[in-house]
Amino acid sequence: MSKYKLILFSRVLWLTATIVFVTGIWIAWSQQAANKSAEGSTSQNINDTSNEPSTDKPDRSEFDAYQVAPDAPRYIFISKLAAEAIVKPMGLTAQNQIEAPVNVFHAGWYTKSAKPGHTGAMVVDGHVSSRHTQGIFSGLKDLKGGDSIIIVRGDNQKINYKVVKSQVYDADRVDMTAVLKPVNPQKSGLNLITCAGTVIKGTHQFDKRIVVFAEQM
Repeated sequence: MSKYKLILFSRVLWLTATIVFVTGIWIAWSQQAANKSAEGSTSQNINDTSNEPSTDKPDRSEFDAYQVAPDAPRYIFISKLAAEAIVKPMGLTAQNQIEAPVNVFHAGWYTKSAKPGHTGAMVVDGHVSSRHTQGIFSGLKDLKGGDSIIIVRGDNQKINYKVVKSQVYDADRVDMTAVLKPVNPQKSGLNLITCAGTVIKGTHQFDKRIVVFAEQM
């Protein structure tokens, strides 16, 4: 191989290695940013009536026909509140906030959180109300320690949780690190979040958030 070809070959190898290195850094940064964005979210889009959710309550046939993957959450039942809801998969908005369901009678499972019964905490959000009706989580503030919450998976397995505690935060100071973790590290967790407090004057936003922390029974 001539000296010129050897130099050219070395430069190609160096350029290839550089591209691989930079690509690896970018992928790692993207994954870290996705996790950080969720941790920084306060779910402030819940009950934002500038994009008002539907108030059409699912009928029994729609409720019963709803299907998800076998290990994913299908329904949530909170007997104390006489609440039952379809659980829809949710990601992040363009503003890096956890999406809220498009219907006030649906709950939303943040898909980057744990699955029911698995290690970690499953995070479920929902609306407290719209301008016209109460939402599925309107009674969340009334839950107390020991109250029961049931998640039904796609394979119809029931996962039972009990409430451990509730925490109210200012809307811009929600501890999302805590929200994304189980309240008891030794057990699978379920953390529910919705709006609370009062509507901020001149907006459609509530000034508080309430988080109910539960653990698997």
